[in-house]
Amino acid sequence: MNEDKNTQLFMALVYSLQMQTMIHLGKIQNPGTGEIEENLDAAQATIDMLDMLNEKTKNNRSDDETNFIKNCLSDLKLNFTSEKIKKESESKNISTEEKSQDDDTTATEDNSDSSDQVIEENQAGEAKEAKADSDKTEDEKKD
Repeated sequence: MNEDKNTQLFMALVYSLQMQTMIHLGKIQNPGTGEIEENLDAAQATIDMLDMLNEKTKNNRSDDETNFIKNCLSDLKLNFTSEKIKKESESKNISTEEKSQDDDTTATEDNSDSSDQVIEENQAGEAKEAKADSDKTEDEKKD
């Protein structure tokens, strides 16, 4: 095969894998679905393939090919790290919000329990007062 054609094919392969990874990172729209999709596991797998391709072709590339694959890998790894940190941060925020909601629910339940306890105590107090009044009335009738 012609060396120029091999260079073009190599760069097209690397570019194709780069675009596939960007789709998995949710950086560009999936042309098949028209939607932004994120799949960090698939992105990591594609980055790993590019790393393997970089290693396997190490001493068999032109300077342009070497620069191209290294720049692609560098860009993809930075974007992957950024998305992973963002996802972990969102996950922590969701967990914090859920915990806060759980705490609010527990506090509401505790307040509800306290309210129930106050009502019961008031009812018990009223019952005692009613009995005392009843006893007092009976004592007065006896006198």
